Formats: sequence, C-alpha cells, structure tokens
Amino acid sequence: MELGVIGLGKMGSAMALRLARGGHQVIVYNRTVQRTFDLAKEEPRLIPLETLQEIRTKLRPPRIAWTMLPAGGATEDMIVPLSDILSAGDTIIDGGNAHFRDSMRRARTVEEKGMHFLDVGVSGGVWGLTGGYCMMIGGREETVRRLRGIFETLAPAPDQGWCHVGPAGAGHFVKMIHNGIEYGLMQAYAEGFEILKASKDFQLDLGAVAGLWRHGSVIRSWLLDLISFTLSENPELVGIKGWVADSGEGRWTVLEAINEEVPAPAITLSLLTRLASRQEDSYSAKLLAAMRSRFGGHDVMKE
Repeated sequence: MELGVIGLGKMGSAMALRLARGGHQVIVYNRTVQRTFDLAKEEPRLIPLETLQEIRTKLRPPRIAWTMLPAGGATEDMIVPLSDILSAGDTIIDGGNAHFRDSMRRARTVEEKGMHFLDVGVSGGVWGLTGGYCMMIGGREETVRRLRGIFETLAPAPDQGWCHVGPAGAGHFVKMIHNGIEYGLMQAYAEGFEILKASKDFQLDLGAVAGLWRHGSVIRSWLLDLISFTLSENPELVGIKGWVADSGEGRWTVLEAINEEVPAPAITLSLLTRLASRQEDSYSAKLLAAMRSRFGGHDVMKE
C-alpha cells in the first residue's frame, strides 16, 4: 500500500521503517526537515518530503496519512492543515496518545469533509521495529478493513496484535486504559524489588531473581524481561535518578475512573507515586515529621 507517515520521533521513525521494509511505499515528513532526510538515508525505500503539501502529489488517491505526534497541540496543529490539504475519500490516522474525546471530535470534523478518520493506540515502544506493535483501532469498520494490510505489517503477526475495538475514539480510550494498567504493573514490580533489596536477612541477587521469575511464574511478563535485563547490567541502578515522568494517559485513566465512579486504587496510587518521585524536598513530608514531633515527641531529622 501507499501511505505517508508524519512525525518521525522514536515511534514514528521505527513504524515507517517497518512499513517500508514490509513492502509498502512510504513517504515521510517531519517538521524538522533534516530528520526526514536523515531517516531516508537510513532506509532508501523511504521517500522524504520537504513540505507537508507534497503529500497531495506524492500519494495517489485515496491517500492515507498516519500522524505520530504528541497529544494535544502538536496533533491538533497537524490534523487541521492536513485535512485541508487532503481530499474527500482520503484517510487520516492518528497514532499518537491523544485523548479519546479529542479523537471523537476530530473524527467528526474530518468526516464532515468527506474523509475517513481512525484513531490507533500503539504500544510496543522502541522494540516495535523488530517485534511488532500492538494496535488498538477506533473508527469505521469498513475503513479498518480496507487498510488491514498496514496493520498486518506493523503487528507482531498478521493475525495478532491488532484489533478494531470500536467507533472513533475507542482506540485511544482502550490505549489510555492500557497505559493506566501499565502504571500499576510497573509500580508493583518496583515495590516488590525494593522489598527484596531491603532484606536484612538475605543478600539477594536481584538480577537472578528477575531472571528466575521470567520462566514459568505467574508474574512473568515483558516488563519483567526488561527488569531482568536492567538488573543484570546495573544491579545498583547507578546513574539513574528516581524521578519518574508520566505521559498523561495515566492521569486521564484516573480521571475517567472518577467520572465513571469506578474505584481504581492501584492505578491511582501508582500515578501519585510518580508525582511524589519528583519532590526532592517535600513540604508535606516535612509537615508530617513536625506533627509527629509535636504530638509524640519524636525526633526530627535536621537538614
């Protein structure tokens, strides 16, 4: 198939490479144009664009444009002009981590112009180039069916790792919950290994324990694989600061749980723990220490 990939960050670049190596004709565009040409040098089968407008002439209709951009303004600022450049019958795919309600709104706007819109939640990270991506697809079924060749190439196998999960917005909604679950899993692993490390009775080889659990245990997973690789190479995590970012989808998951009155304590606490990791000098912790000193006469550690 022919398609354009717009946004050549880590995910967008790798997906463009996997598609080109899978036999598709792929044109690429990035706002930092040099990145476009650097990637085309890495893979000669990619066709670089200097301007977004070229997508209209470089692709035969009905055209397919897949954006891989950060949620919010970056995606909005691309889809609006893109929908003006493309024509009726063309398809815009948003593969970034957009909020599902934004995707529902964008689908209506794009379809009013006679075009098609799919929102695709993509998981797989930097490993997707070789291992394939998991894709959660929202939009009209006939559009998904027509473009299935793209999803089959990007997925780990043609019949695995991609699914049409519902109408517009559903793809990003399912990906949002996926990331919320990821927060909870990561937090559970992190806490468990910290308890192992803190043991005063045993001097455990945490890399060996992680490697052990990878095979046959009920908590084996790809995340555990990554933990095993990390601890085998750097068991003391030297050079890594305990400052944990969040992409936004964990927050959205918690807010949606509140909106739907669904208790989600594990995901919520994992998000709050990430926020706490960024406080080098916590005012609330200081106040807790001061209160314990006041009511119980407990010692206060001085700075």
